[in-house]
Amino acid sequence: MARCAGWAVAMLVTAGAATAQQAAVPAPDLPLWEAGVFGGAASTPAYPGAEDRSTRALVLPLLIYRGKVLRADRSGISARLVNTERVEFDLGFALSLPARSDDVAARAGMPDLRSLLEFGPRIKVLLAEPTAHSRLRLEVPLRAPVELGNGFHRQGLVLEPRLVLETGGEGGKWQADANLGAVVGNARLNQYFYEVAPQYASATRPAYHAGGGLMMTRLGVSLSRRLSPDWRVFGLARYDNYTHAANRESPLFRRNSGMSFGIGFTWTGYRSQARAWE
Repeated sequence: MARCAGWAVAMLVTAGAATAQQAAVPAPDLPLWEAGVFGGAASTPAYPGAEDRSTRALVLPLLIYRGKVLRADRSGISARLVNTERVEFDLGFALSLPARSDDVAARAGMPDLRSLLEFGPRIKVLLAEPTAHSRLRLEVPLRAPVELGNGFHRQGLVLEPRLVLETGGEGGKWQADANLGAVVGNARLNQYFYEVAPQYASATRPAYHAGGGLMMTRLGVSLSRRLSPDWRVFGLARYDNYTHAANRESPLFRRNSGMSFGIGFTWTGYRSQARAWE
């Protein structure tokens, strides 16, 4: 798992699990794989610009794999195609959670926002290493969301460039990161969230045709601490700003900003004797 309706919840959950499992600067001697349990809860806007909130709690199996090509770690699930000292290029995947329109007043009577499976290329560029235990990276993922349920329907494209600063204490006892970025969707993706077709228009919700462009800017932080070799706890917070979003005139836009929060734990009681690839 890894993110704008259930996107936000899934992003918090996955980022938490991954951050809790790998130091900001990769250790030279990590297991090839680890397995255990992840538990977490998150509160987030139901979708970007919503005034209603969604709160979710999950307990899931957790698998981390640090192969030479296939990776399942702090960056999500990916197939790493290029890996140099400063540049990585991979194909990544992410999965969102759904949002039921019955639970969101602004979308009452409209189709539900279903889970979105996102996949596509991502480039990561190491910009600086301010200290021995910190990294500043530029990440630029381009993904194609596919709606799950009642068939598979592609819902446009999303581009999310961001700066990521990762840091951690010596020995990996605690790790923290901060990221600053923007989310840009093409017309089809923005229509998925903000379009109001004529058949769903009402006196308080006029018809609206959404176009492509900026969806939000975002600032996120996370902190995790290792309690023992098997246990970690973490907390996350994210601020999304929609002031300059391309579709702020949509009647589904009810807020200029939104906050998301998450907490959780990971337990990894099983790990391989084989060591990870760098």
